[in-house]
Amino acid sequence: MKEEVDNIPYLLDDFLNYLLSIKGKSKNTVYGYKTDLALFFKYLKFRQNRNIPFEEVNIQNIDIDFIKNIKLSDMYSFIGFLEQKRNNGNYAKARKVAAIKSFYKYLYKKIKLIDENIAENLESPKISKRNPMYLSLDESKNLLNSIEGKFYERDLCMVTLFLNCGMRLSELCGINISNIKDDTLTVIGKGDKERTVYLNNSCLKILSIYLQKRKSIQTKIVEDSKDALFISKNYCRIDKRNVERIIKKYVIKAGLNSKLSPHKLRHTAATLMYKYGDVDIRSLQQILGHENVSTTQIYTHVDDEKLREAVSLNPLNI
Repeated sequence: MKEEVDNIPYLLDDFLNYLLSIKGKSKNTVYGYKTDLALFFKYLKFRQNRNIPFEEVNIQNIDIDFIKNIKLSDMYSFIGFLEQKRNNGNYAKARKVAAIKSFYKYLYKKIKLIDENIAENLESPKISKRNPMYLSLDESKNLLNSIEGKFYERDLCMVTLFLNCGMRLSELCGINISNIKDDTLTVIGKGDKERTVYLNNSCLKILSIYLQKRKSIQTKIVEDSKDALFISKNYCRIDKRNVERIIKKYVIKAGLNSKLSPHKLRHTAATLMYKYGDVDIRSLQQILGHENVSTTQIYTHVDDEKLREAVSLNPLNI
């Protein structure tokens, strides 16, 4: 469910501006903090007065006095609410805990509006390490073959870039035609960092086909989207939610797991490169735009066939 976060307290607005202008956080990261903390405050106000429907709770008047009255037990109650009423898993809960802790650290250390940082003692749910969900090579081909319709060239180009380049959803939506040079394109990655993406033959072929198709609508494209690579049916830059809907449509059509998202296609690209392309972990780190190689380690999971092969090679196997 998308939260209504337009009317936020001035303290939260100041914190978000600090993250954006001083800490250099990306707009996507800051928006995540905004929605998580707005939900936290909305829950606390709803807890005080349950006569107002949760969706109608207004948090704009929350001030420092309200915040000073928040207890550690209120924070744990919020975590319970996330699990019981929002069906949040440990990863989603841990993200919200991180947002709360960061906000309180700002209030305590940076602008010194509170005398004690109670969020320092807030424990985060344990996140178990899991292998990323990804498509097999055959499933990836099935997904590509499922694409059809009026926007065939555009949709095929998007899925091809996801599966071959391992780019993030925000990176794909932000691609500009002017950033494509021969077999490379420049994208804006996490933390607003520029990253070079290399295009293989499959990407170049479908990109060329799509660009020819795109020329037929160039005059209809709204002014601020003239340079955008991927255009929506409303003739403006395609947004993330639209891409998610498109991917889900083809995932279901191909008979695949309906929970597969654009991010899972990024996992697929990384896994296929590591499994079939003999790509070393450092190169994969650069391709995916990971700041730390530890993040890339999740793609080095060994598939069942390799495990079977390893067992069969045991010298005692006769």
